[in-house]
Amino acid sequence: MSESVVFCQLSRKFVDENDNTPADAQQVVYYSLAIGHHLGVIDCLKESLVCPLEAYQAWIATLEADGEARRKMNGVPRYGEIVIDQNHVVMLARALDAAKPTQTPAQQAWSQALLDMLQAIQQEPAIYLMVRRRYD
Repeated sequence: MSESVVFCQLSRKFVDENDNTPADAQQVVYYSLAIGHHLGVIDCLKESLVCPLEAYQAWIATLEADGEARRKMNGVPRYGEIVIDQNHVVMLARALDAAKPTQTPAQQAWSQALLDMLQAIQQEPAIYLMVRRRYD
């Protein structure tokens, strides 16, 4: 059995409605969404990057040894999953840029893919990444 690390990016959200909601109640739903409440909201995640666990560990080993970025990314092998949101963008982008000269071409490609995802989060803060360990 092999293991991999999967980066999934929020691709869209929708409200799960099984019945027709009256117009006046619909306004409450819209207001709840606007202020950040997610009752009945379903997040659709799209697989954006996959790498073997062993290769992932070698990749994150290129990040600064005692840095916050490495600690964050080590959460995948340690806990099974992490979330990357707008609070992590700058820290991870700086760490990935600093590590690129020491990375293999494959690691540089993964770094660039993650940087592209981080840029999407920077442009639209509602986007986030779910990074999970997968047992294939």
